[in-house]
Amino acid sequence: MKKTVGLLLAGSLLVGANASAFAAGTNELAPLGDYTPKMIAQTTGISGSSGDDKVWKFLEKQKRSLVADSAQSENVKELFEITNRMPDAQTGTDHYRLAQTYKGIPVYGAEQTLHFDSAGNVSLYMGKVVEDVYGKINSSTPKVTEDVYANVVDTVKPQINETRAIRIAEADAALRLGRIGESVNEPSAKLYIYAPEGEKAHLVYVTEVNVLDPEPLRTRYFVDAKDGSILLKYDLLEHATGTGKGVLGDTKSFTVGTSGSRYVMIDSTRGNGIQTYTAANRSSLPGTTVSSTSTTFNDPASVDAHTYAGKVYDFYKNNFGRNSLDGRGMAIRSVTHYGSRYNNAFWNGSYMVYGDGDGRTFIPISGALDVVGHEMTHGVIEKTANLEYMNQSGALNEAIADMFGNVIEGGTDWLIGEDVYTPSVAGDALRSMSNPNQYGDPDHMDEFKNLPNTEAGDWGGVHTNSGIPNKQFYLLAQGGSFEGVSVQGLGRSQAIGIVYRALTLYLTSTSDFSDYRAAMIQASTDLYGASSAQTTAVKKSFDAVGIL
Repeated sequence: MKKTVGLLLAGSLLVGANASAFAAGTNELAPLGDYTPKMIAQTTGISGSSGDDKVWKFLEKQKRSLVADSAQSENVKELFEITNRMPDAQTGTDHYRLAQTYKGIPVYGAEQTLHFDSAGNVSLYMGKVVEDVYGKINSSTPKVTEDVYANVVDTVKPQINETRAIRIAEADAALRLGRIGESVNEPSAKLYIYAPEGEKAHLVYVTEVNVLDPEPLRTRYFVDAKDGSILLKYDLLEHATGTGKGVLGDTKSFTVGTSGSRYVMIDSTRGNGIQTYTAANRSSLPGTTVSSTSTTFNDPASVDAHTYAGKVYDFYKNNFGRNSLDGRGMAIRSVTHYGSRYNNAFWNGSYMVYGDGDGRTFIPISGALDVVGHEMTHGVIEKTANLEYMNQSGALNEAIADMFGNVIEGGTDWLIGEDVYTPSVAGDALRSMSNPNQYGDPDHMDEFKNLPNTEAGDWGGVHTNSGIPNKQFYLLAQGGSFEGVSVQGLGRSQAIGIVYRALTLYLTSTSDFSDYRAAMIQASTDLYGASSAQTTAVKKSFDAVGIL
């Protein structure tokens, strides 16, 4: 039976009375940008350059293939910026994240990755660009052939400020929820060029409303920097469902601290700390730190939340040298006993928050390690590729979270959420990675579901279509024959290592399934070689599910 309750990233494209939105068409990326995929996989020599200079030299060499003729006279440093530098001591390679810019303002979602081999040659360039930014932002202005950027300064001059954009977004959220509570994080707004498919480009502020009262909400807004209209909005709140003496009755050991005469669930041995709070069945966060008069804690949900947060931290640290979700040691804060009989959990960018469940659909959610691993991996995804939560990029977001959740949990099964979902139904789960069809999800591109960017449409099928890359990962790790293609399994450890490299080095926010294939092949080539059994298995696993 198809499960209607799942590990939800409940993103939504909400349209208020004063908002316009771009409807989903045949181009899945249409709401986010008029992107053109770019990939250069042939080894390219860059002589006489080092450091950032080799990046600029490559981009200058390839400029004509990356942007429209109207931008050819521009200095390449005015068309792109380096957003991250990632030297890799393991392989002696260098990796960069780039963003396309216009008059110094980044083009939303137009991101690329650039990779240099140990000899200093370009091994791969991939990502998305908006080829004719000038034409889209000046669509009503006749084009000229020389110095086309010279007289368009006013097109990127905002007429409202950041504070006004934030207030517009908050007012819109209040129309939905009523009076909203205090923001989880200090609100901010950043200028972008927003260039949707089939529309004129706009100068926008991108901001978020992230509140917990009167109910959890995290919505991203694109506010026109000229007239204050809302051009696009969708939810980012990452929901999960889950469980943890521990909820399942097992005894666990974990690190705690002291405060006065009490013991508290604070682990200062990992990154900048792991701290677990209880909301005491209320909706205000973070609540109070879980404490006890002795080293014995009689709170199963909090025991699991605290223990599993440490396990997820240790997994990323021990396997990939990653210090917490952001790679820089960010504090991991969990809140248990949120709300009354709350059948969900969510990561809001600052806290992991767990409900206790109603006892029928779910038992306490922090008790499922694969669910905790899934949700915390959304934090890793947000801090790396930042896969947009709609259509194929959103399905990748969900699938990659499933992959890590399953591997972190260990064991031999390929189910998601089985420990906490419908406790009275033996063997039930939210999803199956080995057999997505078991719960109504596709396992091959022939079954791909073209769904609208609405809540009813699963935001373009982010959970539904995640079955396809989930099946691909199962085949890569476990091996087997599917749709006439035989795959030699690598085991979970090697398979997830390739996924991690693809996620952190190659994927960008708008990557689709084809980009994922290219990223996985390149990641495996980096680690094992182009002709290796591992890279062959990667290619065959994608062939088997029809991702070409």
